[in-house]
Amino acid sequence: METYYNPEDLAKFGSVAGETPTTHAGEKFFEYYNAVFAEGALTAREKSLIALAVAHTVQCPYCIDAYTNDCLNKGVNKEQIMEAIHVAAAIRGGASLVHGVQAKNIVEKLEF
Repeated sequence: METYYNPEDLAKFGSVAGETPTTHAGEKFFEYYNAVFAEGALTAREKSLIALAVAHTVQCPYCIDAYTNDCLNKGVNKEQIMEAIHVAAAIRGGASLVHGVQAKNIVEKLEF
């Protein structure tokens, strides 16, 4: 089945680093990325679950695939995954609704 996003492209993510040889921006990004996901105040498992929720918010199918698998490999269960996704959806939905205040303010300002 063909999809807009090619699942095989996820494996090519690391190759992006080689496309910036003069600035090393890709390498620097991956150094940063790896440092962010290292154990710290949050466990790698917690960071993976956060990443999965954010992936749904930004609607990145590659990240959704990668972090669903990563979560499962780190012992996160289906119920926890779905709860994290609903948290992301609630925050995204709330953000959309609160921006409605901006539209409401314009309507009220322009009412005769």
